[in-house]
Amino acid sequence: MSRYDSRSGDPGSYRDRRSESGFGGGGAPYGSGVRSSSSSKREYDGAGSPKKLDLDGLTPFVKNFYAESPSVASMTESDVEAYRLRRQITVEGRDIPKPVREFRDVGFPDYVMQEVLKAGFVEPTPIQAQGWPMALKGRDLVGIAETGSGKTLAYLLPAIVHVNAQPILAPGDGPIVLVLAPTRELAVQIQQEASKFGTSSKIKTTCIYGGVPKGPQVRDLQKGVEIVIATPGRLIDMLESHHTNLRRVTYLVLDEADRMLDMGFDPQIRKIVSQIRPDRQTLYWSATWPKEVEQLAKQFLYNPYKVIIGSADLKANHAIRQLVDIVSENQKYSKLVKLLEDIMDGSRILIFMDTKKGCDQITRQLRMDGWPALSIHGDKSQAERDWVLSEFKAGKSPIMTATDVAARGLDVKDVKYVVNYDFPGSLEDYVHRIGRTGRAGAKGTAYTFFTAANARFAKELISILEEAGQKISPELASMGRGAPPPASGHGGFRDRGRGFGGGRTWS
Repeated sequence: MSRYDSRSGDPGSYRDRRSESGFGGGGAPYGSGVRSSSSSKREYDGAGSPKKLDLDGLTPFVKNFYAESPSVASMTESDVEAYRLRRQITVEGRDIPKPVREFRDVGFPDYVMQEVLKAGFVEPTPIQAQGWPMALKGRDLVGIAETGSGKTLAYLLPAIVHVNAQPILAPGDGPIVLVLAPTRELAVQIQQEASKFGTSSKIKTTCIYGGVPKGPQVRDLQKGVEIVIATPGRLIDMLESHHTNLRRVTYLVLDEADRMLDMGFDPQIRKIVSQIRPDRQTLYWSATWPKEVEQLAKQFLYNPYKVIIGSADLKANHAIRQLVDIVSENQKYSKLVKLLEDIMDGSRILIFMDTKKGCDQITRQLRMDGWPALSIHGDKSQAERDWVLSEFKAGKSPIMTATDVAARGLDVKDVKYVVNYDFPGSLEDYVHRIGRTGRAGAKGTAYTFFTAANARFAKELISILEEAGQKISPELASMGRGAPPPASGHGGFRDRGRGFGGGRTWS
């Protein structure tokens, strides 16, 4: 039992007692004036430079819950280095804790461990092995890891521990934990995980996102919830309507920070963060590390740890086979049909388009031609998006077309094939799109139609393919050198046996 788990058999007893006797397990009593040693007095000026802020008016809180287990403490520096090397973990920062190799080493309370074991996990993923000790120590954290790496639980389980160490909510209090996410789908998925793992603690969660009626969300907020997962726009709406406030937030998570910036949420993020106490703990998660993400992190985080799984350079999941076909625009649909004839075996197939209109047009044509396809994009109501997603997950409609609304946060564990009908507007989006397959240790295949209009991406795409050990077709290699694409569009996925475009392909 960890030092901060003072609860008995009743999952609610600790949090009920907490309101009378202060924090559990070694924390400073609420209202005692004792601050966590990791608290810092900070706020930010317009340039993002930290400056001192008097926190005497703010209620102190505890955020350091980590006690190193004997087995972790016994690891030598060479043991730690070998483990990080084997699991491709790179770290930066001061006083970095050693990684944990087994769940029992983390020191999670029994009520959290029971949920972990119930989920059937065997060992921590690399981002969890290093991220959990960092998060539990209460320091700010930058985590860079590809999608499907287990980062949701890397911040949610410490969040549950954090909530259980704070005084219970009083009437009118806002959440203790706030998770910001770029899309409705990702927000809903995070909330499902938070609910599953927070049930034993009787922690209440809600999901705040646009496209649906506000009533149920407002009622959740008014009743009081410890964890809020939100998209930026709808959260600001709730704040401006005084349906909630962020005065109690002491644990802030920005998930898919790179995608939020891509979607233009920078002003909304700044507005939200400005309403949260500056001595909060902030965890900043991203799959890529462009300059814009780095600049925002510098403004929002204080003395952070940084953990990178794999490389901070853009790269694709090596469990995914990537096949690129050089085509002309008017060849795409016929080649898609030939591909579907070849690979359709009841497995889930996700097809990405650039536009909502194109998504609807191709879906309509596929259905007219007898293919079981449905589409999902931002113009559809949330109810329709949820229905389409459930039909896809259940295999009732094994083909789903989508815009980039499904490129991140969509966790359907058995997507076998991803097809880039239209090449995306960035290599980051390419990596995220194909990352919808090959999840949780499974293998997957990604097919990409590449046209003359996409030629500017050829060189970077080749780098990603080469890093993942994929074959480069002569046609794509030629485009990477600046040569025009072949007029006939007879590139093809030649490693499938017979090339693409002549008879049955990808066999």
